[in-house]
Amino acid sequence: MSDSSLSGLRQRLSALRLKTDAADLEFYGRDWTRRWTPTPLAIALPSDIAEVQEIVRWAVENRVGIVPSGGRTGLSGGAVATNGELVLSFERMNRVLGFDPVDRLLSVQPGLALEALQNAAREQGLYYPVDFASRGSCSIGGNIATNAGGIRVIRYGNTREWIAGLKLVTGSGELLDLNRGLVKNSSGYDLRHLVIGAEGTLGLVVEAEVRLTDAPVESNVMLLALPAMENLMQVYAACRNGLGISAFEFFTDRAREHVVRHGASDPFGQMHPYYVIVEFDAADEEQRASALAVFERCFSEGWVQDGVISQSVAQAAALWRLREGISESLAPWKPYKNDISVRISAIPSFMQAMHEIFQREYPQHDVVWFGHIGDGNLHINVIKADGMEEEAFIADCERVTALLSHTLARFNGSISAEHGIGLVKKKYLAETRSEAEVAIMRGIKQVLDPHGIMNPGKVFDTFR
Repeated sequence: MSDSSLSGLRQRLSALRLKTDAADLEFYGRDWTRRWTPTPLAIALPSDIAEVQEIVRWAVENRVGIVPSGGRTGLSGGAVATNGELVLSFERMNRVLGFDPVDRLLSVQPGLALEALQNAAREQGLYYPVDFASRGSCSIGGNIATNAGGIRVIRYGNTREWIAGLKLVTGSGELLDLNRGLVKNSSGYDLRHLVIGAEGTLGLVVEAEVRLTDAPVESNVMLLALPAMENLMQVYAACRNGLGISAFEFFTDRAREHVVRHGASDPFGQMHPYYVIVEFDAADEEQRASALAVFERCFSEGWVQDGVISQSVAQAAALWRLREGISESLAPWKPYKNDISVRISAIPSFMQAMHEIFQREYPQHDVVWFGHIGDGNLHINVIKADGMEEEAFIADCERVTALLSHTLARFNGSISAEHGIGLVKKKYLAETRSEAEVAIMRGIKQVLDPHGIMNPGKVFDTFR
């Protein structure tokens, strides 16, 4: 792409903010993955939908790929520009546009941070329940692109359940207004749901109508220490049957060691193999007594070795940090990440099979597990052994991921639960989706992105 073509974009949109400095290209051209060298053409920061449409039309004319960019907290290479693409950052499109108190809909721009959206909901006396540790930096546009889930899926579901409408700029620059906030709409295909989870490959989300709900009842947090892997599902069943749970998270002793070293406080005096964080309704004495009864039962059965129930908001936050601080504590080691899911009923058998693979294939690496037992989503982080070259480490991890992918296929699972396919998991898509499904997906992309400019090379290879 020549400088003259970029000059043409400047002439076309004289008010458009463009960044071309080397530091900006590197900063905006990558996400939390660090495996690819970013080589974007430039960074465009539009301020409104009209500018986005004009950028797309320019990109079509000049055959330039567009990589959408929000908070760039993704972990699958979905927001990486590796081949001279134009990065379209929604950094400036970050406002709350309006609130409808009757429909309880918040209209927002895609660059709005998740935490800012949550705060806007609270200002209306309501609640936006999708939540995870990167809330302060991830954007709602990125959440929509990956159908993000987080820690409370067990009660509230994924992002998909909370998006009432979308405005989408397609790969030809056309603006679509999808669903328009309707609760019921049986008039043909719901294109809104095609866009959610599509990783920006079908178009650019430029506005969203987000559903809000009532603020949750008072809750409490319980941290439990477990002696063995098989106890995880026993404790889960006891909590699900005896409590109103909104989150059920687990992590291993290796995860605990990293996060405590990073500054989290461990209330136990000794190490345990597995840990569980349970968030449960605690609005009255009966609900609080139920939590104690569940703990006592789990302890008497030998499923739990120790436990603590939070006595204050500050203590609850400290307990949550043991789980939510894991990713940050691992970041300096640039771990290789797997984000997989299986049906909840398959978790015990799958985890055992996965554990055997890792013991056999990763004797030299530090393998850190954690995840959302309540929705079947497990996160695996592999930390490179000392002295090993990065290229050899990635090759080793790719070899084991292929084995993991084969195992997931046996359990009818998915290679990506909530991080997306991006560049990282593209080669494993065929293990999760059939040949016929992928062909239909390609056909859908061809219709909405006929020139192949929307996040090219992500999910599957496209040709322009």
